[in-house]
Amino acid sequence: MEYVDPLTGFRIDGRRPNEMRQLKAEIGVVARADGSALFEMGNTRVIAAVYGPREVQNKGQQVNSKEALVRCEYRMAEFSTGDRRRKPKGDRRSTEISLVIRQTMEASILTHLMPRSQIDIFVQVLQADGGTRSACINAATIALADAGIPMRDIVTSCSAGYLCSTPLLDLNYLEDSAGGADVTVGILAKMDKVTLLQMDAKLPMDTFENVMGLAIEGCKAIATYIRQVLLDNTKQLECRRG
Repeated sequence: MEYVDPLTGFRIDGRRPNEMRQLKAEIGVVARADGSALFEMGNTRVIAAVYGPREVQNKGQQVNSKEALVRCEYRMAEFSTGDRRRKPKGDRRSTEISLVIRQTMEASILTHLMPRSQIDIFVQVLQADGGTRSACINAATIALADAGIPMRDIVTSCSAGYLCSTPLLDLNYLEDSAGGADVTVGILAKMDKVTLLQMDAKLPMDTFENVMGLAIEGCKAIATYIRQVLLDNTKQLECRRG
C-alpha cells in the first residue's frame, strides 16, 4: 500500500507530508468540572475534565505536602474504535498512558503554589484515529487553563512518523498502523523544553532528528492554535461580564 503517492507526494488523506490534520477545540464542555475541553485532531476526538485544586482525599497518596498532588486517569470509550471487543478496565496500556499524561502535565503545573491539595485530570477518547496520546495532552492543557491552574507554560503534543522513506507529521490510524517508526513529543513551547519523548521503533540518528524536528514544529503550531482559543474564550467571558 502506498502511504505517500510517489507522483504527487500526497498522503492517503490528501495531506502533504508536513501538514497537520485540522484542529478544533471547545472549552467548558463539562458543566460540573472546574475546567474542561473537547479537542479534535482530524477524526480523533478527546474530552478532558479537571477538578481542583482541592483538599487531598487520600493523605497516604501525597508524598510531598509542600506541592500539589496531580492525578490522571485515561480511558477509551467502548465506541471509540471500530473494534467491538470490550476492553478490560484498568488495562496496562491505559495505566501507562495515564502515567505519561500525568508526568507531562506535572512538568508544567506550578505544584508548589498549591501545597496540601490535589488536582485530578480525567481524559477520555471519544473517537480514535491515531494520535490519541497527543490529543489527550492537548485537551488536558486547555482544561487546566480553563480551571485556572497556574502553569509555567502550556504543554502541547504532536507525533511524527517515518513511512515510505518520508517523515510524516501527525499520523492518522492507517499510517500509525503501517509499522513504521512513530515519535511522540510534548513540549513547553515558550520555554522550548521537551517534556515528553516516546518512540516505538529504531531510526538512524539523522532520520530521527528530522522526524523529531517535524513533531516539535507540530507542537509549536498546536501551541499557537491553543493560545488563540484561550484568548478568544477570555474575550467572550469578558464580554458576558461587561
